[in-house]
Amino acid sequence: MVGSGRCVVAVDGPSGSGKSTVSRRLAAALGAQYLDTGAMYRAVTWAALDSGIDPQDAEAVAKVAGELDLEIGTDPDDPFTRVGGSPVDREIRGPEVTGAVSAVAAVPWVRQLLVAQQRKIIGAAGRIVVEGRDIGTVVAPDADLKVYLTASADARARRRSAENAADLSATAADLDRRDRLDSTRAADPLQQAADAVVLDTTELGIDEVVTRLRAMLDRSRGGVA
Repeated sequence: MVGSGRCVVAVDGPSGSGKSTVSRRLAAALGAQYLDTGAMYRAVTWAALDSGIDPQDAEAVAKVAGELDLEIGTDPDDPFTRVGGSPVDREIRGPEVTGAVSAVAAVPWVRQLLVAQQRKIIGAAGRIVVEGRDIGTVVAPDADLKVYLTASADARARRRSAENAADLSATAADLDRRDRLDSTRAADPLQQAADAVVLDTTELGIDEVVTRLRAMLDRSRGGVA
């Protein structure tokens, strides 16, 4: 059921598990806002690359992040990412950014900065669905519901390949690379929160996943989601 009280849902998981689509649909169903934390790391990555900075240069990347005028839209029906007032939604999804974002996201000071911004957005929102890779463990450890979405490697690669109209084998290799880097980084690695509900989406459609999450949230909040 849709209510009006404060509610935070944390959705974590690897690439291709359905986090973005599921989180947006769930937020819309709950009358809540939606935050794509990955877009924030991608925006920093794009800005670094646009400035000719090596993503492996942690000090230079941190400087870019500290000076970045970043705006994130949290309407699930119309999310956006702007840098300096200009939209960069298409640019941050390009292959160059995708290839470099894990290195940027591994910079501790960048994570510290963006996590602070994310918590501010969550605090102001009241009702929000937040997706990423460290939401339940770091960003919103007190979320009303923590979900770790996963799927088989084949399913994730097929989904992302279809989404990007990209070669399947190359997509699978890239997903494996990113998951490995994000899971082994020293700062806030991708991992399942101890109290998160694990949901394998391999054989599930988006609507079914959203329905299950709404039922989980109802139970966790005594039927007042």
